Amino acid sequence: MIERYTLPEMGGLWSEENKFQKWLDVELAVCEVHAEMGTIPREALQEIKWRAKFSVERINEIEKTTNHDVIAFTTNLAESIGPASRFVHYGLTSSDVVDTANALLLRDACDLLLQKIDGLLTVLKRRALEFKSTPQVGRTHGIHAEPTSFGMTFALWHDEMRRNRERLMRARETVAVGKISGAVGSFAHLDPVVEEKVCARLDLRPAPVSTQIIQRDRYAEFLGTLAIIASSLDKFALNVRHWQQTEVREAQERFTVGQKGSSAMPHKRNPIISERICGIARVVRANSQVGLENVALWHERDISHSSAERVVLPDSSIALDYILHKATSLIEGLVVYPERMLENLNATRGLIFSGQLLLALTRKGVSREVAYEWAQRNAMKVWDEGKDFQTLVKADADIKAHLSVEELECAFSLTSYLSNVDAIFERVFGGKLDVGPHR
Repeated sequence: MIERYTLPEMGGLWSEENKFQKWLDVELAVCEVHAEMGTIPREALQEIKWRAKFSVERINEIEKTTNHDVIAFTTNLAESIGPASRFVHYGLTSSDVVDTANALLLRDACDLLLQKIDGLLTVLKRRALEFKSTPQVGRTHGIHAEPTSFGMTFALWHDEMRRNRERLMRARETVAVGKISGAVGSFAHLDPVVEEKVCARLDLRPAPVSTQIIQRDRYAEFLGTLAIIASSLDKFALNVRHWQQTEVREAQERFTVGQKGSSAMPHKRNPIISERICGIARVVRANSQVGLENVALWHERDISHSSAERVVLPDSSIALDYILHKATSLIEGLVVYPERMLENLNATRGLIFSGQLLLALTRKGVSREVAYEWAQRNAMKVWDEGKDFQTLVKADADIKAHLSVEELECAFSLTSYLSNVDAIFERVFGGKLDVGPHR
């Protein structure tokens, strides 16, 4: 991932230095188990642990000749260790090291992403409670529908991110699996106990069965999970982009001192963070397709997956880490305009209460079909002639014959639309809630 979208901690996790360190962690764990089981001398283990070191620059230099990065790595280790290096990589194949190290990297990446999700959940809950009683028009098909609570949007997103957290926890468990089973996974040169003990030392589970590699459905699940989370963030940001449109202007990204919106138009305030989140989410989704393509490999293995994984595993982790960070900042700093929401609620001159009017008429004994026709004929005059819906309804002889003035006033009230928000919030957040002031 390019530096522009790389945060330090996740970028450091996927650095070449850390990758080779994880390779070394696996090699040392194998040596420790071999020494414990008497396969290699304990003196050799002490020599290996004391002397083993690597240089990224030197590994890259050796690889120019070997054209094999794991051999370049073990060759570099041998240069530092000396004669005892003959016991390094004992009975292993390259994928034993690479795939087990990948499990460590993916597990750690999940932990960083889980931290980011927890931070976003905290912000979503705070903003949900802040705007729990703030009325906003709901939209379906992009058209004004009925009133809702602005805070419910954040409650909805909180519930979705909680599901995403659970998905990521499952993906973490799926990828935190090592294999130390040799060239085609048959343990021809290793006791299966070695794999069990090595994985236990690394806090991984051993793969119940493997070929020369960990099976790539595991990586596909990880990348697919990241794609789902990115898609959720895409959805959140898309809503912000709409709210910030000039004609809507119900909320907008924080515009900081010194920020510029356009090189040509000084007046512009553009939803650039939201648009960036939407754009990078496309990259994460596209990478998940690579994960699916990598599941089908020839027989015990081929290497067509390897080059692609060097790109998509770090890039997806880094990209999602970045947009989780940006989404948290976006929602935390979102500037909200409740007065503009009220203006938009009134923009259709009462049409948003048509559903409530329909129910009021059916409660008075009018069939649903007839009540719908009465409400719709007045609503169409509002659309086509620009008239006020409530005024038309009060003048409609059929409706007046069934609803009193008080019942009509009640049908055009916001109160019922927000009456059950507390119950919804208790479902999402649990228990009685200490909410902010009525907005």
